[in-house]
Amino acid sequence: MFFTPRLGWQTGTTAERLMKMAVERTLVLVKPDGVQRGLAGEIVGRLERTGLRIAGMKLLQISDGLAARHYAEHKGKTFYPGLVKFITSSPVVALVMEGPDAVKIVRKTMGPTRPSDAAPGTIRGDLGVDVGRNL
Repeated sequence: MFFTPRLGWQTGTTAERLMKMAVERTLVLVKPDGVQRGLAGEIVGRLERTGLRIAGMKLLQISDGLAARHYAEHKGKTFYPGLVKFITSSPVVALVMEGPDAVKIVRKTMGPTRPSDAAPGTIRGDLGVDVGRNL
């Protein structure tokens, strides 16, 4: 038996075929604003309800060095210093979600980066405050 968010529970040859599909993994960070507002459980719960599996989860304080590596593509942009200051300001919940189409499913569940552009029912649409504090 195998569960997929799009098709539900599958058995027999369909399940065997689905289990052979490439399983993706994606990093999710519940950022300082989400942790400070007590929303980590709500966010993790919504992601779990998609049918994806938590492959790992950890509460951690991001160092300046780790933030610099994680946000390297943004170095030199005007918002970069504030981004690093924010992500290192307090603990985050880091988790790896795993399953078929994990990246696509997490992006759809989270919603666009700007909460004002996110649809109701998405994490950012329901819980986000602004682009700089987008959970």
